[in-house]
Amino acid sequence: MSRTVNCKKYGKELPGLVVAPYPGPKGQEIYENVSQQAWKDWQTLQVMLINEKQLSMVNGDDRKYLQAEMDKFFNNEDHDHAEGYVPEDR
Repeated sequence: MSRTVNCKKYGKELPGLVVAPYPGPKGQEIYENVSQQAWKDWQTLQVMLINEKQLSMVNGDDRKYLQAEMDKFFNNEDHDHAEGYVPEDR
């Protein structure tokens, strides 16, 4: 049986991640509170933000920006979107 979590993004029990996506406390927090679907949705948004804003993962400020946007995304706070992107209805 797959592991489930009470997903803080979607507010319901959903299948959880198989492993923590980051090392350390942040990765453990995500592992315990974020569903596979929420993580997948974040990865899609992250790629759009990296491409549109031409972010570099070797730049510490760009990594901090993405971390802040990820936190906002999972906490259902106002976060950046790709310009002109209209999400599909679910």
